[in-house]
Amino acid sequence: MKRFAPLLAVGLLASGVPLLSATGASAAPADLDSARGPAWHRCNPDQPASYECATIKVPLDYQRPRGRTIDLAISRVKSENPAKRHGVMLLNPGGPGGSGLDLPLMMKESMPEEVREKYDLIGFDPRGVGSSSPITCGLNDAEQSIDRPYRPGTFPSDVAWARTVADKCRQKAGAVLPHISTRNTARDMDAIRAALGERRISYVGYSYGTYLGAVYTQMFPQRTDRFVLDSGVDPQRIWRGMFQVWASEAEPAFKRWTEWTAERAGEFRLGNTPKAVSDTFWALVARADADPIVLEGQKITGDDIRAARGLFFYPAQAAPLVRELKDAAEGRPAAPGAANRWRSVRSGAEEPASDNGSAVFWSVVCADTDNWPRDPERYRRDAARDKVAYPLYGDMASNIKPCAFWQRPLEAPTPMRTRANVLTVQNEWDSQTPLVSGQGLHRALKGSRMVLVAGGEGHGVYLADPTSCANAPVNAYLATGRLPAGDVTCRTAPGDGDRRGASPRRGPLPFPIGPQRF
Repeated sequence: MKRFAPLLAVGLLASGVPLLSATGASAAPADLDSARGPAWHRCNPDQPASYECATIKVPLDYQRPRGRTIDLAISRVKSENPAKRHGVMLLNPGGPGGSGLDLPLMMKESMPEEVREKYDLIGFDPRGVGSSSPITCGLNDAEQSIDRPYRPGTFPSDVAWARTVADKCRQKAGAVLPHISTRNTARDMDAIRAALGERRISYVGYSYGTYLGAVYTQMFPQRTDRFVLDSGVDPQRIWRGMFQVWASEAEPAFKRWTEWTAERAGEFRLGNTPKAVSDTFWALVARADADPIVLEGQKITGDDIRAARGLFFYPAQAAPLVRELKDAAEGRPAAPGAANRWRSVRSGAEEPASDNGSAVFWSVVCADTDNWPRDPERYRRDAARDKVAYPLYGDMASNIKPCAFWQRPLEAPTPMRTRANVLTVQNEWDSQTPLVSGQGLHRALKGSRMVLVAGGEGHGVYLADPTSCANAPVNAYLATGRLPAGDVTCRTAPGDGDRRGASPRRGPLPFPIGPQRF
């Protein structure tokens, strides 16, 4: 996990590349099939010479291949055993909005040799991200937060926020936004394949990267080789349904947490039955709503507590944090570092370096589908309903989003009709792409197999947890190309499940501050 910390952090690290309004992209002609291939160079003198970078040009609009182009930043670590090399493996960390340039270095260090030597590992910043003609909407910190609780009195300000985000994005990058979509990113992946002179590509994608990979399998089935889709996005839920599944699936996770905590009543003193633990929690939320709890100078409201709904997928880490809040509410001194521990759960990053991650996030989730309601009243009704149905996070999930005011998508979502012999991987207790979402992806991709880690906690499985029982079947598939005969359910040996003091493992989610991401 230490090796994967930059990948699996919620914070999107600054790339060092200046952000542009999208009107600043290059207009040089695309050259996707050059016999020379990309002009590789050492990425950084502080990094290994084997880690190489290049930039290729791709069309902004694939319907106009000779028109305006944008930069696509790519990286690689080549196989060290040409005799055993199988091909190239593209890598994506999730998002939308996550930088993937560093992934070859991270994956190289964690992959077993029999897998690593098979592939040139290829990273890339998706269009609009990091070093790939990055976009910005000029959003401030507050405008980047999506955890907006529903209340009748504040709903007009929620509508104003959603409209402001959409308007600012349109003003800064309106000519580019319609083209920042999953289908175009899949086309970019195929442009990378062509530039590398490969007939097919293999792929490992996490979180949002599972949907990107699934779309590629449908658009380019003859160019799809060995694909691993880890922590799955359900294609039937893009994208409002993926927000809403955070709410529905937080409820069983919360129930599991109350049971786990009640069994340890002597340690945490939050209640000796699941109902008592639940009552303690909701009393704490009500107390914080009436008068914010001060934790080492930081004020925490009831809405802040509810917005940390992903925490409850990790009972061993949730219980001590809730206990610290309860102690603070009752006037007992907080343990050193309590505020930082709570802040890490809520945001995962100190300060956002830019709004690049947010700009790409909204561009993709709004450009991928026209299923977003356009009437604010629909969001108001849904948020009020889901606040009752899913009290932990339902109103925040269903409240209005900028897509209500976004320009209409240029393309329809990609239907999942073509057989895809890929491997999907899933933890049972995944906070960002919950189990029902991963199962939906598996069902949508006919011919796929699933490796399910029963009892597994965390977002991101393969190599993210070096002890996971999922690593062996994934490695076998990547090394041989042979899928398991059927779906695999395994259980990781106990050992890390009761670790306390560490922040919950949050997979490849590049949201800059205080939010949720895929």
